[in-house]
Amino acid sequence: MTTDAQSSGGIIRVLLADDHDILRDGLRALLDLADDIEVVGEARTGGEAVAEAARLRPHVALVDISMPEMDGVEACRRIRQQAPETRVLFLTMHEAEEYFFQALCAGAAGYIIKRTASAELLAAIRAVARGESFLSPGMTQALVNAYIDRRSPHQRAEAAQTIGGKGQSAQDTHMGNAQQPVNQFDRYATLTPREREVLQLVGEGYTNQEIADRLGLSVKTVQTHRAAVMEKLGLRDVTHLVRYAVRRGLVDPER
Repeated sequence: MTTDAQSSGGIIRVLLADDHDILRDGLRALLDLADDIEVVGEARTGGEAVAEAARLRPHVALVDISMPEMDGVEACRRIRQQAPETRVLFLTMHEAEEYFFQALCAGAAGYIIKRTASAELLAAIRAVARGESFLSPGMTQALVNAYIDRRSPHQRAEAAQTIGGKGQSAQDTHMGNAQQPVNQFDRYATLTPREREVLQLVGEGYTNQEIADRLGLSVKTVQTHRAAVMEKLGLRDVTHLVRYAVRRGLVDPER
């Protein structure tokens, strides 16, 4: 089944997934002004986004990273598994490259920042619906930097000349070793679904007993899952676990 709605002159069916009601209302109002876009559903959590994508089969799912129950990256991964015809476009406040690379690894077709102009958002939705990819300018540069850093010194020098001599400045940016975000994602990928739930709940400040009550587990089982998470992610204590959850977008630092 093709997701290329525009090639056949059809309407682009969009699912909105964000836990902020005001933002979803604003997005719906904006998209309703476009003759070629229809909002067919909304979701407040990652789990709802997966369920609605499987039920509605939209062309594009516009997804945030920081959402309750399940983060947007994991939701993207599950959407791609359960509704492969749906293309996922991230609309997020997170500009850190680690989130961007996690999104790409999960199968995202696009990644744009919430402060983007409305015209760029519409262009992104249309491009993704056509089967193309769309990245905010800063994210495109991060992808170029990662490509350069993964090559040999000689290849990096040639690539730097090809893109206008910007390779050296890419080495000096805050990104550092571009392989780091991929490694972080690979570690997260080793977690079981239950361990990811425990990680997010710990990051949100729940105690072991509260997590046990929410998930229907014993406290001892929760402790076992938490210990496994810390071991797999290479984290020393709960403080580092919480920081990891925030950095990865499992927990909204402004919440």
